[in-house]
This record gives sequence, structure tokens and C-alpha cells, in this order.
Amino acid sequence: MGNDAERDRDEAGRPRSARPRDALGRPLPAGSQGVPRIPDDLQLSPADTVGYAQDLLDHGLAFNAHEVLEAAWKNGPDTERELWQGMAQLAVGITHVQRGNRKGAAALLRRGLDRLERVKTPAPHGIDVTGLSRYAAALIDDLATSADIPPTRLRPRLTNRA
Repeated sequence: MGNDAERDRDEAGRPRSARPRDALGRPLPAGSQGVPRIPDDLQLSPADTVGYAQDLLDHGLAFNAHEVLEAAWKNGPDTERELWQGMAQLAVGITHVQRGNRKGAAALLRRGLDRLERVKTPAPHGIDVTGLSRYAAALIDDLATSADIPPTRLRPRLTNRA
């Protein structure tokens, strides 16, 4: 293992995740070509966050959608924490489905579902908490079977807008 001087760290000494990642968020060897990364300091309006995350989900990039939603959870008001955290856990649960980790996916989807079910409706920003909760519950049920889950099934609608 290299010493700390060789590691990529931020100003506070925390390690950075500078290695490129594949479309499912898995680290690639240094110097490899990965998918574009979501900046650690991303700050978007709620509407832009939802739109960006939806676009990423629609393109099969659930890990990146998770990163966008996680930024909203970390930067947003405490009153919306359950909402953004639940959505981020839903997205990372989908990432685990994409990676073939059904057990891990089900656990993360359950955590996301638990958080989403605590959000009062109507949820802010047009987010379809009821629809996302149904989606998560159905996906958890699907994971309990041996059926394959097609990629098109892994693109939930975040809002009830068309």
C-alpha cells in the first residue's frame, strides 16, 4: 500500500474518489476511460436535480442519478432529507440490480422505500412519492423471484409529470 503522500486527498485530508468509474459506478484502473463523473460539490435547484436524475435514469445511469440525488440530500433542507435520501437509496438499489447483486439491491430498495413512505404527500417539487413507493415495492417483489429484470424496468418516473 502506498503512503498518504501518494494518495489523492482533499484539503481536509479526506480521500477522494478520483479513479474513473464505469456506467455502473464501479472503479476502473487509473488511466482508463470511464463515464463522466458527478462533481462532489454539485448544487442544483430541486427542479434541476429531479430533471438531471431522471435523464440519468432514463439512460441507464442509476449510479450517477444516485450521486445527483445524494448531493440534493446533503445540500437540501432537513425537512426534505427523507425524500432525497429515499430517492438516492432507490437509485443505488437500481444500480445493484444492474450489477446483478439482487440481495444488496433488495436491502437498499427497502431502505429507500422506508424513507419514501415517511414523506408527507403531496411531496415537494412534483415528486411522485406514491408512485416511487409502489415501484420500489414491486421491484423488491420481482427480486425475490428468479425472473430476469429487463433494463427498461429500471427507469422509474420521479415525478407524475409526463
